[in-house]
Amino acid sequence: MCIESVYQTPLAVAMRYEDLLDVLHEDNHLLVLNKPAGWSSAHDQNSMADVAKAYLKEKYNKPGNVFLGVVHRIDKPVSGVLVFARTSKAASRLSEQFRDHAVVKTYWAVCAKPTRCNGWALGETHSLQDWLSHDDDAHIVEVVNEDFPGAKLSKLHYTVKAEHDGQLFLELSPLTGRKHQLRVQLASRGAIIHGDRKYGSVASFGHAIALHARSITILHPTTSEPLTFTAPLPKQWRGRFAHLLRAGSVSDG
Repeated sequence: MCIESVYQTPLAVAMRYEDLLDVLHEDNHLLVLNKPAGWSSAHDQNSMADVAKAYLKEKYNKPGNVFLGVVHRIDKPVSGVLVFARTSKAASRLSEQFRDHAVVKTYWAVCAKPTRCNGWALGETHSLQDWLSHDDDAHIVEVVNEDFPGAKLSKLHYTVKAEHDGQLFLELSPLTGRKHQLRVQLASRGAIIHGDRKYGSVASFGHAIALHARSITILHPTTSEPLTFTAPLPKQWRGRFAHLLRAGSVSDG
């Protein structure tokens, strides 16, 4: 069963839980998945964490509860690399890496080309820096002044990889890990991510927005070996953004 078709399929009818997962890496300490858009990372019913636990329990015939450490998350409408820890020691060490900003993350995004500010020319690399605040009532994140109560500094680098028909294909490197950070920092400058209606897009992209956690580099929690995991793009991207991907020399699935 293709994981992208499970939105309408009760988990109970799946023959095997491994059919629901795109496993990028698995060892005694790590489970790395390619999360499809439309699935929450954790703490919701039928989240990726729930399915991953069921997968491990089924695969290894484990009695009782299965440990799975949630060390980071990506937003529900975002696809891409998602790392889980399989032991408490791994969870502790990976969580420390994320807290210390020792993890290197790369995202790909398709967004509208801003018309009111510079810095979006093909091949250019720039940095964005903002103070962000989460509006609990509206369930959105906003750019605020530095002295706003609870404001958190957010930084990212971006490179314009391709341009076509008023859209940009960006490679993003977040230096901080704030909630909705990439979506808000881009949208505040008119570079609204395709399909991200929460932050102003008028386009539809199904369960997704055009933001993909392309790769992540961590230190293995027991060997300290640097490991990079890369998630192929969803098929939906190859159909919707064929011209952009071709211009950006992206050919993987």
